[in-house]
Amino acid sequence: MSRPQHPPMPAASPPLLARACSEHLLRLKQVRRLAERTLVNYERDLQDLCRRAEQAGLDAPTLVPAHLRGWVAALHAQGMSARAIAARLSAWRGLLRWMASRGLLAGDPAAGVRAPRAARPLPKALSVEQAVALASATPATAAPAAAARAHALAELLYSSGLRVSELVGLDTRPVQSPQYRSQAWIDWEDAQAHVLGKGGKRRSVPVGSQAMLALREWLRVREGCAPDAAQGDRAALFLGPRGRRITAQRVREEIRRLAQQAGLPNPVHPHMLRHSFASHLLQSSGDLRGVQELLGHSSIASTQVYTRLDFQHLAQVYDRAHPRARKPR
Repeated sequence: MSRPQHPPMPAASPPLLARACSEHLLRLKQVRRLAERTLVNYERDLQDLCRRAEQAGLDAPTLVPAHLRGWVAALHAQGMSARAIAARLSAWRGLLRWMASRGLLAGDPAAGVRAPRAARPLPKALSVEQAVALASATPATAAPAAAARAHALAELLYSSGLRVSELVGLDTRPVQSPQYRSQAWIDWEDAQAHVLGKGGKRRSVPVGSQAMLALREWLRVREGCAPDAAQGDRAALFLGPRGRRITAQRVREEIRRLAQQAGLPNPVHPHMLRHSFASHLLQSSGDLRGVQELLGHSSIASTQVYTRLDFQHLAQVYDRAHPRARKPR
């Protein structure tokens, strides 16, 4: 006698969290068009969330902030850096916020969860001697125009603490025409650079006498490089080898080569000259608010990091010079 045939048991559907995770990743790929590497990182972080929820016998509707805080603490205990934890929590938060916006969750359980605060690294600055050596160096083997340009770039970066984006946007003078309108320029009479910084904030910064001399020398040879092209290129203060407005990458290459020729031990990038400008000015003046204005920082906290750099320098001087700081032999 044959046994009665029972229909197979339906496979259990995946948890809501896992289904939402797959749909969210598809959305990030097709709608937001995130880069492949970014999608790989998101998938890894979200799979970690699903795994932790499954091990705890939880699904998305039963998640509460305490669960997420416990998992963040576990990541920290495992030795994950604060920056990596913040990135992982950001991926979790993005998924759960999206689920809440679609009505899949009553609220966002990650809304009040914070990652450990990462220690802010000190900016890398040159010593006064190194910065002066770099700013005064000129490439011996370059053509006269290239040598003058490299010298003027270094002098201006150190003299005025400009960001590279601000420097490449400078024009020789303000141009206002239907075809082109200057956003940043040099005021030759008042020795100032009028620049457009982050967030569209305008500011004016002084240009030192040595930088003005270097800029005038560059301006003298620049005319032979001026292109017969768009007005924006013709107006540009710094022109590259092909007669177009210089690029940020070109500035980095020229500063790196100039630093090598000046005999500086470490690789130097243009932002180090901005850090050096701020650090040296603060060491000499102690005027934190003034340095904040010159740098174009929205928050004084961004400028205060240079006080730590200054203290680090003073601590090194103390360790070398104070007789009671030396270790007994």
